[in-house]
Amino acid sequence: MTSNSLIRIAAATIIFVDAASPVHAASCEASIGHVQAQLDAAIERNAGAHGWGPESLDALRSHQPTPRSLAQAEGPSGAHLLLALDALDRARAAGRSSDVARCRRELSEATLLIRKQPQ
Repeated sequence: MTSNSLIRIAAATIIFVDAASPVHAASCEASIGHVQAQLDAAIERNAGAHGWGPESLDALRSHQPTPRSLAQAEGPSGAHLLLALDALDRARAAGRSSDVARCRRELSEATLLIRKQPQ
């Protein structure tokens, strides 16, 4: 089964479940929060899993790390996490514009990317 097929199945499942639950159909904020927590945990697990690296210029300037900067610091092993962050950003944008279906699709994509193991 291809990655696109899995994304479509996950999106269809989420849309179907939410259609049956009108309380959650109007907003996907709770789902965004849940996926963000999963993504934060995945980034923390991945951070430093491949040994120590040199401090970045931002770290030397005492800038606080963000989920995106932590994923970027991991290089190729964090690429799928960066894509998940992008999908989560698109889900938030869809939520702000009340496009629940698009929000759910983006959350499904983010969830699949979180589960993806780096090669």
